[in-house]
Amino acid sequence: MPAVRLSPTSYVVLGMIALRGPSTPYDLKRAVGHSVGYFWNFPHAQLYSEPDRLTVAGLLALSVEDTGRRRKTYSITGAGREALRSWLASPTDEHFQMRDIAELKLFFNEVGDPANVPNLAAEQIKQHEQRIAVYEGMVERFGDDPASRPRMITLELGLEMEHAALRFWTALAEGDLDRLRRARKA
Repeated sequence: MPAVRLSPTSYVVLGMIALRGPSTPYDLKRAVGHSVGYFWNFPHAQLYSEPDRLTVAGLLALSVEDTGRRRKTYSITGAGREALRSWLASPTDEHFQMRDIAELKLFFNEVGDPANVPNLAAEQIKQHEQRIAVYEGMVERFGDDPASRPRMITLELGLEMEHAALRFWTALAEGDLDRLRRARKA
């Protein structure tokens, strides 16, 4: 079996199949859209190409329908499960990554029209309020389900980050960033 370098997307594919069971690339795309896609963004086309690469490496097994659409279904192998468990067991020294278009626009705001900043803040307040509502809905639907409890930890982190962003954009919109600074010192 050829050695293969595993990327975060590789682990997303392995992890989703480990959680869900045998999956088609379309199944993976849908599952990612309702789970890790909230905090780990990548081109969904990778969910169609990465399983084949992991199959060649012996980390996934492939079955293809004999008739009809000849749909490909992937399942995790023992080697794939071991690679995933090994990755999960090793701590990471990589710092949290964020790619936020609003933050990028805020950074360059002095080049544009200053009136754009309040508009940006207002839109971000709306976006973060909507995401908080989605996450809180997930807590209501799945919070008491013992099978979902391990994934709810990630949802709590997402809620904390959304609330922090909402506090920032609200303070910016109200012209009161000093309030945030005082709260951090308290």
